[in-house]
Amino acid sequence: MIDINLIRENKELVKENIRKKFQDKKIVLVDEIEELDKKFRDVKQKGDNLRALKNSKSAEIGLLMREGKKEEAEKVKAEIAEYSNEMVSLEIEEQKYSEQIKEKMMVIPNIIDSSVPIGKDDSENVEIEKYGEPVVPNFEIPYHADILERICGLDKLSAGRTSGNGFYYLMGDIARLHSAMLSYARDFMIDKGFTYCVPPFMIRSDVVTGVMSFEEMDAMMYKIENEDLYLIGTSEHSMIGKFKDQIIKEEELPLNLTSYSPCFRKEVGAHGIEERGIYRVHQFEKQEMVVLCKPEESMDWYNKMWSYTVEFFRSLDVPVRTLECCSGDLADLKVKSCDIEAWSPRQQKYFEVGSCSTLGDAQARRLGIRAKGERGNYYLHTLNNTVLATPRGMIAVIENNYNEDGSINIPKALQPYMGGKEKIEIKK
Repeated sequence: MIDINLIRENKELVKENIRKKFQDKKIVLVDEIEELDKKFRDVKQKGDNLRALKNSKSAEIGLLMREGKKEEAEKVKAEIAEYSNEMVSLEIEEQKYSEQIKEKMMVIPNIIDSSVPIGKDDSENVEIEKYGEPVVPNFEIPYHADILERICGLDKLSAGRTSGNGFYYLMGDIARLHSAMLSYARDFMIDKGFTYCVPPFMIRSDVVTGVMSFEEMDAMMYKIENEDLYLIGTSEHSMIGKFKDQIIKEEELPLNLTSYSPCFRKEVGAHGIEERGIYRVHQFEKQEMVVLCKPEESMDWYNKMWSYTVEFFRSLDVPVRTLECCSGDLADLKVKSCDIEAWSPRQQKYFEVGSCSTLGDAQARRLGIRAKGERGNYYLHTLNNTVLATPRGMIAVIENNYNEDGSINIPKALQPYMGGKEKIEIKK
């Protein structure tokens, strides 16, 4: 949620930002908010004036009573009662305008960074840089589900019976590789100075609406029936929510946290759920990084964070590239975002394995997260980035370490987490 002062002082900037995100239907909301804000401030001013007048009149009563002017004092009391009734009406009106303003403000997109390329959708995202040499072997690499089934590592048929499409069983060495990658991702981030955390896997609706847009919420979140609880789609939701309504001492900043969680997503939309594979599923596990920092430090942290994911995948022998998200591909709360994509030698193209975003003070403003420093209280900036989302990240490791005989080399960084095992062999 943007600062309403932007609409009060520079509404054309807000409108132009909406145009850059190709959401022209929202432009009318800016004028509606401006009009509601004028009514809100007018009502509030009337209430403040009455409150001051009431206080002044209340002081008169004591003076009149001391002077024995009881009849005049009673008249003043009657005036104060009228002021009180009028103030109640004004407070109701003020609350009504406040709620209307907030409802409309919640769908106004955040102001994007000037460096964000302008484009309608993800087809217009811009490649920034490649890391590692993409290799296409002189033998065919099967579809990842076929690779996993040959080594008895995947059972989607049974998962279909227990849970339906979009779920899976990982078995044997593949289940172990999955866990090894998450353990390595955890230790990788701890070595970078991040504090490890396991958060709640369910959050209340006021946290959900604080960390994401309504469109994302409807497309992603599973609601718990008859409870004000949602299953998290990423641990960022819980981790940012941890600081709801808190004032953090400036000397404690930055707060850099790395969190593990299972993640649950509807995956509603054009992409759909994979019938056979495990690239797009309803349930996966993730190691995330979250930073809360001073506004002037957020872009430095943004660049550090995405570079950590690049470093992580390169340590697993996976070539990657970074892709700058264009304006139309940014969720409404984001200021700037880039995707980290891994090379797929089977498809001979890159696919997304992580996403790094800075959201400015949008989440902090919605959730009331502030810092206290010499300049007073101010809203913090929040950032998040994927270290590893698996099984998607595991697919990248499997394809880039696949051998012609069907075996999979285990990257050296993961071998200590696999009991020293160097290779996963086909099961006879």
